Amino acid sequence: MTPHHYRYSRSRLQHFITAMAQKGDHLLQRPLYVFDLPEELLSTITLKNQPARPVQETPPQIATSANEISEKAETKDGGPAKATTCNLCNLSFVSVTEQRNHVRSDLHGYNLKQKLKGLNSVGEADFEKLIGELDESISGSESSESEDDEDDGEGAKGKESTLSALLKKQAKISSPEFDEFASKKKQRGPGKPPLFWFTSPSLPENLSLGIYRALFTDAEQEEDSHIVDAVRNKQLPPTKPPTVKSDGGVPLPGTDIGPHFFLCMIGGGHFAAMVVALAPKMGKKHTGQDERSATVVAHKTFHRYTTRRKQGGAQSANDAAKGAAHSAGSSLRRYNEAALTNEVRELLAQWKTMIDTADLLFIRATGSTNRRTLFGPYEGQVLRNNDPRNRGFPFSTRRATQKELMRTFVELTRVKQSTLDEAAVAALNAPQEATPATPPSTKSTKTPKPSKEDEEAALHSSQLIPLIKRSKVPALLKYIESNKILPTFTFVPPNHHAPTPLHLAASLNSSPIVLALLTKANADPTLMNDDARTSFSLAGDRATRDAFRIARSELGEIAFAWDTAGVPLPLTRSEAEERAAAEKAEKATEEKARAKERAAETERLRREGLEEEKANRERRHGKGRAVGMEKSGAEKREEDARGLTPEARARLERERRARAAEERMRRLQG
Repeated sequence: MTPHHYRYSRSRLQHFITAMAQKGDHLLQRPLYVFDLPEELLSTITLKNQPARPVQETPPQIATSANEISEKAETKDGGPAKATTCNLCNLSFVSVTEQRNHVRSDLHGYNLKQKLKGLNSVGEADFEKLIGELDESISGSESSESEDDEDDGEGAKGKESTLSALLKKQAKISSPEFDEFASKKKQRGPGKPPLFWFTSPSLPENLSLGIYRALFTDAEQEEDSHIVDAVRNKQLPPTKPPTVKSDGGVPLPGTDIGPHFFLCMIGGGHFAAMVVALAPKMGKKHTGQDERSATVVAHKTFHRYTTRRKQGGAQSANDAAKGAAHSAGSSLRRYNEAALTNEVRELLAQWKTMIDTADLLFIRATGSTNRRTLFGPYEGQVLRNNDPRNRGFPFSTRRATQKELMRTFVELTRVKQSTLDEAAVAALNAPQEATPATPPSTKSTKTPKPSKEDEEAALHSSQLIPLIKRSKVPALLKYIESNKILPTFTFVPPNHHAPTPLHLAASLNSSPIVLALLTKANADPTLMNDDARTSFSLAGDRATRDAFRIARSELGEIAFAWDTAGVPLPLTRSEAEERAAAEKAEKATEEKARAKERAAETERLRREGLEEEKANRERRHGKGRAVGMEKSGAEKREEDARGLTPEARARLERERRARAAEERMRRLQG
């Protein structure tokens, strides 16, 4: 789809959303939660016809090196070819050694890629010219900069670095974003789509609701006709969150936490796990409206230095590929890998009851080392590969943190909204349907060159996005003013989640950028993304939401349709600052009270220590206890520790201090 068509469909989408007669608006005022849908919607929902993924044409069979270079091969004139000939590259060699080296070369690999795409192969001179035009490093530095490289494979394939850089550059030059081929490229062959799509008479005709297929069990997915009943059976009434321990966040013994999910990620030395109850928890927003949120029953994160920074891959993978290294860093990484494995398995054992009763298990573990950590086999194994509840995340995920797990849970359980303009789709598909099918050509086809406007928009996008991500407010405003960027500017290539600078700033929780775009650059908050969401709905914290409210206060009600944008009542800067100051003062008061309690406890312990020391001095000077008197605490501890190793004494002392701390906390709470 070209940018012209993209803007056309986007404008048509916004026109249809604005023009529809408020049908179903009351059902979509807040994000829909899969396990707590409105009754009006639940009683009328129906499953749409699920479009099967188109099957890609079988690519031309690429002969292996044994078939490409064969003694039985024939030359172009029909005669028998020599044993040292490559028909793919049209080259001949003096010896078998040169022939084998050619098979491993980038030229041969590049021509294999060309043949897969149905294109012509290139000669040595043309390939050398392509390599010479490369303007980027071919050492793989772009991928090795990540500290969280989760590649646990058998080592980097160095011989593919030049070829990868060349293919990457050609992909950029061809600009697939502006080519109709880009949409076809995303189709990964036959398979089930990741979402079930539903419709309802209570909603606009062009609005569909999507629920991830991964939320349904294998039995529920067998028949599409049972999916609607499965959705209705999954509804849960709001409930009180389960009681958990104050120290570990784990439910008390015997506590019924209800239906729940287990989510887990491991990679690059990072581990995060979470148990989330599915029944919504009732609460109040700052505006006084009811709000339903998820209940995190238990959560835990670990991090160990196990990844070879600037080089990528785990230490165990490097040892398997090159042999064991003997540096201090390698020894530390091996120790940390073993420690992380033990910590993860101990946590899984502690959570075994919750994991065994979970409805579904969402797990991301890339690489053989990480999968062995979770799935073993080992004694007392909790997670198993053949568990039918196992699921992967049907979307991209980031570093394993508690915040990322919470984001993935929200993404999984939030109903997706898709507004489709049937007339626009028909208009776009009409020329394609009228064109008769033609066999794929073996010759290379030129991609349409992007227009001057598209190139200019792509240039502006490449400059604006880094400024927004780094919260460079003055530089951003200066660039917008000097280049006369329109308030309705959209990124090229299109970003379907955050198509405008305001959407991107709100999704990144950058309140200064949001306020500057609204008050200085006149950014339109009513523009929607492909999910029919305004920029305000993407804001993830209160500071960013307050920026919208402050802008509404300063710009006035006539500046934009604030209610359409979903922005709450206006809020002045002074009110926001007063509230922030009050919260800061309250936090300082609480901290002062805690400091006072800690000081009192310290003073009490000091007095007890002085009294105990005084008693010891009296005993040493002949004023000790009479025969039969009870021993002091210090004497008992000395007697208990007698004959123990230093490690056992330290462990005993830690246990004694923990019991004393628990007793003090019990007395303070009582």
